[in-house]
Amino acid sequence: MTSRSDPLGRYRSKRRFEATPEPSGEAAEQTSPGGSARFVVQEHHARRLHWDLRLERDGVLASWAVPKGIPMDPRRNHLAVHTEDHPLEYLEFEGDIPKGQYGAGTMKVWDRGTYTAEKFRPDEVIVVLSGERVQGRYVLFQTDGDNWMIHRMDPPADPTREPMPGNVEPMLATLSKTLPVDDDAWAFEVKWDGIRALAYIEGGRIRLQGRRGTDVTHRYPELRALGAALGATEVILDGEIVAFDDERPSFERLQQRMHVEDARAIRRLTNEVPVVYAIFDVLWLDGHLTTALAFRDRRHLLEQLALQGASWQTPAAHEGGGADLLEATERLGLEGVVAKRLDSAYEPGHRSAAWRKIKNQAMQEFVVGGWLPGQGARSNTLGALVIGYHDGDALKYAGRVGTGFSDAELRRLQGLLAERERPTSPFSPAPKLKEARWVEPDLVASVRFTEWTRTGQIRHPAYLGLRDDKDPREVAREVASEVARDV
Repeated sequence: MTSRSDPLGRYRSKRRFEATPEPSGEAAEQTSPGGSARFVVQEHHARRLHWDLRLERDGVLASWAVPKGIPMDPRRNHLAVHTEDHPLEYLEFEGDIPKGQYGAGTMKVWDRGTYTAEKFRPDEVIVVLSGERVQGRYVLFQTDGDNWMIHRMDPPADPTREPMPGNVEPMLATLSKTLPVDDDAWAFEVKWDGIRALAYIEGGRIRLQGRRGTDVTHRYPELRALGAALGATEVILDGEIVAFDDERPSFERLQQRMHVEDARAIRRLTNEVPVVYAIFDVLWLDGHLTTALAFRDRRHLLEQLALQGASWQTPAAHEGGGADLLEATERLGLEGVVAKRLDSAYEPGHRSAAWRKIKNQAMQEFVVGGWLPGQGARSNTLGALVIGYHDGDALKYAGRVGTGFSDAELRRLQGLLAERERPTSPFSPAPKLKEARWVEPDLVASVRFTEWTRTGQIRHPAYLGLRDDKDPREVAREVASEVARDV
């Protein structure tokens, strides 16, 4: 595994010790005190987050870089990149390796302890680790070429540990006209005007999944750092991706990020229209589902994670005081509040009365079923969208929306509508609209309005933007309950 003539030659050749705080390996201690073989696992926030496993052997530290960390589950093998031997002083090393130096980034000890070796061959190592975090029997083995893998050979220390679920559907809130009457049994949060996303984080890496199960990670590169911030913690988070206009969330600004696929445009927009991930729930944590826990307990787990960063935050959840928060959101021009019963479990994929949204303004999604040509200054483009909602299998007409469009959005919509033209109306019954042009009903628009009429149409609508995180077949008329019942 190493050259006996100069076991640290490769290590030293990669570093300039006048520029890095790393140990040079020239200290007197080059043997194990007391005969106990030691190991260390360091969390290395370099160009890519990884963990370094180092085993004391023959006066040096045999080392492997493990991108996804030490596996706790014997059902999953992790890549382990065999690197140069390190000096024994590295057992205690923590610090910042300067930019421009080999391995630049922050190094901190994640675990340490002793180990016994059952086998230590050039192509296979079997050890029993006894650390503060990791206890177990592991094998490191060489595969084809120079690649190595690390595998846990015995059952995990926590036999109840389960693998991370691959697809959890978010819990949904019920629209309510009033706040709950038993105020102190509820937590109240600001309702964010963004798009829902679950964050799956393991091995320092994040996958963002939209409400329809779409992977949207690539659209929001500034959120990747959340995975590195959590380090070895594995978790599924629930939250809302939000763009701000000054200090207020703006769905209109978020529109500039939601539909972009070009990598160069995404990089540019990351600086021009940054987003924030507002985190409000934790659904799985370090091998255990938390959905059956009460909201109060899940919230405690979330707060212990201390997730506050440049592009993510954990907004407050106020126990009681719903009326005061609702009044504050109205004064600040925010959408409203969400009330969550403190003793409620998380119900994946279910619209539950245990979560209630109380809005300051009427707003919901509608299916686009057609459009009307413009007049005057907009005679050569879109004048209004013809919108509706599903009532069972039937698409019901809800009116038309002709305000709220920017010039860029008008051009984008015109192209999308042209691709979806059809000869007949998708509405049942078809509205009597002269010059209407019909389209396949697979676009969903978010619309603000003042009220519903008795004939089932909306008054004074304003277009906010298209959403691709909601299935058009699930868009129904939202009816707020008059009195929130206890659950």
